Order: sequence, then structure tokens, then C-alpha cells
Amino acid sequence: MNALNVAEYMQTLGLRAREASAEMARSDTATRNRALRALAGLLRANVQALQTDNAVDLARAVAAGLAAPMVDRLKLTAAIIETVALGCDQLAAMPDIVGEVTSLKQQPSGIRVGQMRVPIGVFGMIYESRPNVTIEAASLSIKSGNACILRGGSEAIASNQALARLVQQALGQAGLPQEAVQLVQTVDREAVAQLIAMPQFVDVIIPRGGKGLIERISRDARVPVIKHLDGNCHVYVDDPCDVEMAVQLADNAKTQKYSPCNAAEGLVVARGMAEEFLPLIGTVYATKNVEMRCDAEARAILAGVPGANVRHASEQDWSEEYLAPIISVKVVAGLDEAIAHINRYGSHHTDAIVTRDHMNAQRFLREVDSASVMVNASTRFADGFEYGLGAEIGISTDKFHARGPVGLEGLTSLKWVVLGQGEIRS
Repeated sequence: MNALNVAEYMQTLGLRAREASAEMARSDTATRNRALRALAGLLRANVQALQTDNAVDLARAVAAGLAAPMVDRLKLTAAIIETVALGCDQLAAMPDIVGEVTSLKQQPSGIRVGQMRVPIGVFGMIYESRPNVTIEAASLSIKSGNACILRGGSEAIASNQALARLVQQALGQAGLPQEAVQLVQTVDREAVAQLIAMPQFVDVIIPRGGKGLIERISRDARVPVIKHLDGNCHVYVDDPCDVEMAVQLADNAKTQKYSPCNAAEGLVVARGMAEEFLPLIGTVYATKNVEMRCDAEARAILAGVPGANVRHASEQDWSEEYLAPIISVKVVAGLDEAIAHINRYGSHHTDAIVTRDHMNAQRFLREVDSASVMVNASTRFADGFEYGLGAEIGISTDKFHARGPVGLEGLTSLKWVVLGQGEIRS
């Protein structure tokens, strides 16, 4: 497909999406829920077929020398397929927020003024690896009454095509336009350049992938972008805290899975807890081959832990998203220094405090400038499914419209509605 053909192809997708979005906005709740339940059933009925297509992508990725975290993100296991199917079921069971009118207030003039939640219209999704994003984006688009254009990475093309066929089959079964969810069928990069420059068809772009991809989309897009660049998440071990809990949370946040953006990349420890806590978590990390890049104080404490891989942290380490069995470790005087460190070096994605001090917990919640802030919980919970959103289309670290896991509300907008009985302005 040459550049001219790609441009024409993307224009066609855009026009079809815009037309389908009007029909989706008119559709009723029961019809959209029927499509979601049909999609959940199709996913469960096609696990083996989906894994066969996924195996093609995995083999190609390994042959191409793709990094292990990227290959891991590419996998469509039976558990992952069941999770996205559950997400469809969960979305179908949720109340419909489209058309909801809130904050209706009577004004002195006699008019009543409120806000109605409406679909955004058409969104473009650009993502790498993780083919489950195809279903998450499609299901959220259906529930919110939108249309979407999905552009997955070339490394997942076979998996994404198989999933998109099931989505369109489910839409058809429910009597909705199949063009409401379209997958870009070409891996030509020109398709991305076209998608992010079609404001006449696309209302918002949501990139999900590596920092390089998101930086490029944000720089070149002529359409608003909902994004996060990276996930440098922290666990802060406060003084006082439950040490056993702190070890468990610091372990889970780092090692439950290394590749997600909500995995902890930094461990910040109050000086009053360092001598007791660090040898314990150091032993856990040593058994799991997690490299610890430490400041001088943490390094001195961890040096005696058998088998611990302890190294000196560079200035860059405090800002790094490793997506690997590596974590930065810093000892701080207390809460003030911890908050300052996290706000300076973190990516404003997800940060957690482990503490017994209620006032410290409240200050951490108020003062840490991140999309998700947690008390006595693993950062790995920063996820739309875990938050009860049914699914998420991504994580936003922006401060406008949508922040944190982006679910249904993030794919809708508010418009003012005015109800009168013949009032005129004097």
C-alpha cells in the first residue's frame, strides 16, 4: 500500500467511523449490552483459535529478537482472554452513564441548568504489543456509545485481526454497525500519521505503548491526546508502619509482574524503618534476582544481605522505568523528603505509602501529585479492571478531562442542558 493509498484508506476508515458514531450515540443501553455479552461469549468460544493466531505473532517476535518484556506483553493466555471476557460482562452489567443529567439547578430566571454526559464521538487508539487492548478499547467504545479506530503494533497484527473479527461479529449480532470498531489492517507507519491528523473524523487519540511512541504521537498529533509517558511508580515505607505488610507490598508491587506500567520502580524508606525493613525486603529481592540500585545509606544496610545484588544508584536511576527485575532504593528522613523525591522523579502515575500514621497517610494522598495514590496497597492495583471500571483504555497522567485509569467516563464528555418554560432574558 503506497502513501497515497494509505491516506485514502484512512480517510475511508475515518468517514465510516464518523457515520457509525452517530448510530452508536442513538443506540439504546440494552442493544449495546447485548453486543458486549455476545463478545464475551465469542471470546470464550474461540480461546484455542485465538491462541493459534497469537502463536504466529509470538514466533515472529522471538525470531525478530523482541525484548522479553515486549514478548510477555504480546501473549494471549487463556487467563488473559477470560479477563477481557469478564471485562465485557462487567461493563454490560454496569449502569449506562450516557444521557445521564447531573447537577440540575433552578436559576433565578426560572430556567433549570444541568450537564448531560454524552459520547466523545470517535477515538483513535494506537498501541503496541498487548492484543488484549483491542478488546478493552472495543468494549469500552461500545458501552460508551462511541466509535473507534484501532491501530495495534505490527508485532501483534495476527492476534489483533482475529480479535477484531470477533468484535465486529458481536456488533452485527446485536444489530449495531460493524464499522463502530475498525482495526487498521495495514502495518504501514503512514497510517498512524494519517490517524492523528484527521480532526474532521477523530475527536481524541489515545496512545498506549512505549515512551518513544507516546512522545511522537503527542508531538505530531493534530487531535487532542490522552496519554501517560511512563510508569515510574514508588512504594514509600513510612515510620511507623507494619513491617511485615511493608515487605509484602514492596514485593508484590515490584515482582508480581515486571512489565506493566503500574509495577513499582522505586522504593523509598524512612530512616527510622531502614535498619529493620531493608534487610527483610533485600532478602526477598535476592531470592527473586531483583537488582537494587541504592543510595549510599541503603547500600550500606543491604551490603550484608546474602546473595543481594546491590549497586550504586546514578541520578538517572531515580527517574527510570525499568520494566525489569531492577528497583531503585533510597533512604529519606521522613514523609516530607519522600513526597519531594516522588514528585520530583516520579512519572505521576501511581505511588503508595505503607504507614500506621493516619495523618501521614492523609498528607501523602493530598500532596503526592499522581493519578493514583494509595495507602497500604500495592501499586499493581492501578488498573481499570481492579478499580471496577470493567476495563480500561489506558492510564492518563494528564490533568484535564481524564486522569488515572480511563474507563467509561473518560470516553464521554459533558454538555450543558437548559430546561425552560418559555423564559426570556431581560
